[in-house]
Amino acid sequence: MKKNSLQTKIIYFLFFFIGIQSVSISEIMHLTGCKNLKDGFIKNEYILNFEKSLMIRNYIYDNKTFKKYKSTDLSVKQEGSVERFIYEESDLIYTDKIGYPQFYTQLMFKKDSPIINIKTVINGEEGISKISTCKKVEVFVKES
Repeated sequence: MKKNSLQTKIIYFLFFFIGIQSVSISEIMHLTGCKNLKDGFIKNEYILNFEKSLMIRNYIYDNKTFKKYKSTDLSVKQEGSVERFIYEESDLIYTDKIGYPQFYTQLMFKKDSPIINIKTVINGEEGISKISTCKKVEVFVKES
C-alpha cells in the first residue's frame, strides 16, 4: 500500500512540475492611432510580439499621401502590412536593420511609450529622429 501511495505522489509531483514548466508568458505591445510627422494615414498601428520577436505594422494611407507615393512608384498600395524582426537592447526595442552595412535604418520603440523613433546610420554616423506619436499604447500579457 505504501509503495502505491509513493508512486502516486511521485506522479503528481512530476505532473505538477512539468505543468509549471510548460506555462509560458508572452507580451504583446499594441500601438494604435499613430500620427506620422510626414505622411497622412487613415489607419497606422504597430503590434510588437515579444515572444515571436516580430513587429507588424498595419496601415492605410489617406488619399493625399497615397497619390504622392503612387506618382513615383506604381507598386505602392493604399493599404498594407509590414513585418520586421525585433530585438531588445538595454531598454529599447529595435527592428532589424534595413540597408546595411554603410547605410541603414531601423525603428526604435521604448516599452509603454507612444513615441516611435527612427535610427539612421550613414558611414558610422548615427542620427535619431521622431517619426510618429501614437494615441494609445496597450501591453497585453498572455499566458499559455
